[in-house]
Amino acid sequence: MLSDRFRTAVENGRIGQAGELFREDATFRSPVLFKPYQGREQVLKVLRAAERVLGLAGSFRYVHQLEDPVDRVAMLEFVTEVDGKQVEGIDKVTFDDEGRIRELKVMLRPASALQAVGARMAEEFPLVGLGLPN
Repeated sequence: MLSDRFRTAVENGRIGQAGELFREDATFRSPVLFKPYQGREQVLKVLRAAERVLGLAGSFRYVHQLEDPVDRVAMLEFVTEVDGKQVEGIDKVTFDDEGRIRELKVMLRPASALQAVGARMAEEFPLVGLGLPN
């Protein structure tokens, strides 16, 4: 499946070493902000912050993986815990013709979990050198 390498990098807490999985002009769409982050370096910074907040390679785990090879889209459903709140989410990953990630869109629920994750991500962004998207 197209998304296997991404899933493995996330589950093993090695997203920082997964730059080659993303296009140079990759886009990250946040569940908190309307405006997306553009460019591989910005996307990787967001994912480094997410590693800390979501507990990647810890309590974080994918529970379902669906993929449409024709449209080159994968849906990876995950669960984790942040600040004592159960978090459910989906990573929607869109690939280009070479199998590199063109877009990563994250959706979270419930609203209380979204608020907790948003607050923690805001704390982490300065630590990884990231501000609001341009």
